[in-house]
Amino acid sequence: MAEAYVYDAVRTPRGRGKKDGSLHEVPAVRLAAKTLEAIRDRNGLDTGTVDDIIFGCVDPVGEAGAVIPRAAAFEAGYADKAPGIQLSRFCASGLDAINLGAAKIAQGADDIVIAGGVESMSRIGMGAAGGAWFMDPSVGFPGWFVPQGISADLIATKYGFSRDDVDAYAVESQKRAAHSWKKGWFKNSVIPVKDQNGLVILDHDEHMRPDTDMQALASLNPSFVMPGEMGGFDAVAVQKHPEIETVNHVHHAGNSSGIVDGAAAVLLGSKKAGKSMGLKPRARIRAFANIGSEPVLMLTGPVDVTEKLLQRARMKISDIDLFELNEAFASVVLRYCQAFDIPHDKMNVAGGAIAMGHPLGATGAMILGTVLDELERRDLNTALVTLCIGAGMGTATIIERV
Repeated sequence: MAEAYVYDAVRTPRGRGKKDGSLHEVPAVRLAAKTLEAIRDRNGLDTGTVDDIIFGCVDPVGEAGAVIPRAAAFEAGYADKAPGIQLSRFCASGLDAINLGAAKIAQGADDIVIAGGVESMSRIGMGAAGGAWFMDPSVGFPGWFVPQGISADLIATKYGFSRDDVDAYAVESQKRAAHSWKKGWFKNSVIPVKDQNGLVILDHDEHMRPDTDMQALASLNPSFVMPGEMGGFDAVAVQKHPEIETVNHVHHAGNSSGIVDGAAAVLLGSKKAGKSMGLKPRARIRAFANIGSEPVLMLTGPVDVTEKLLQRARMKISDIDLFELNEAFASVVLRYCQAFDIPHDKMNVAGGAIAMGHPLGATGAMILGTVLDELERRDLNTALVTLCIGAGMGTATIIERV
């Protein structure tokens, strides 16, 4: 089988996902188009040779629906030959887009694929696409439905993470993100979003709060007490996990991922395609996997899928130089590090979604690009990228520099 290589990775800044956010005026299709334009222009890409454009989008409704990567290709001025497809595996959609593109290349079905994702959360509200699991009781009951925040607090309770633990992790995420921006570590990958007159709308991640400290976070009330206690979801969690007596609610807006707008794109290709484009590969997709996990804990899928992926790749945790795990909630990362005894200096080294935000369909592609930059900057070799997923799933990918 052929190998799939990463030739380039770009992303937009993350705009605050509210009406006063800088990217609110930019529809998702234009955010996606900005990344397609950058991939084309940075690499001198003949867009008529692109075999597919695969983008994740978790809420593909309204202006973000109807196969958004195809519409973005029109917006970006791509050749008509470049098709598009959108997919959703909730938070892992952007990474699954990359994995699907890599699989198509490995099978010889495609030579050049652009994969990534987009979400405009200030314009299309989270959950706008609906879903049977949390809307239809006949599905929710056997699936043990609870909101993600309850699952995050359940993880903290079950595995012994205190309010101070999750808050301290959040403070460190903010510090790392601010340091990364200050040092210019994102300059090669982040493309500014400009208006039709060429004026910059946003050129940095605006969700960050670099002055966050433990005292500021301590003033925030836990976010999921009411749905847990009044909504009855704590009882569901305890019924499923009777080893705990009560759920300790520790998560709030300051130690959970931020709602933001953004897009990302990754240029994938075979070795032959790279030569034809005159490009040198930056990394190869070594292996990837998906898995289902227990739906009430829900967000422990990264642990399960990492075990599966390492077994398939015949690798060990010690073979991985850097880890990138989406910071959906602080307890998700703390549990992952606990499960594999991973030191924090190998995890999310440039900061994560608690500081910079989580544009659902785009995040998987964003963090793959981030960790690739870090491998190059630190002269390291191998990274594992993974995300927790709603309804209890996990996706993970191993990349290796070449």
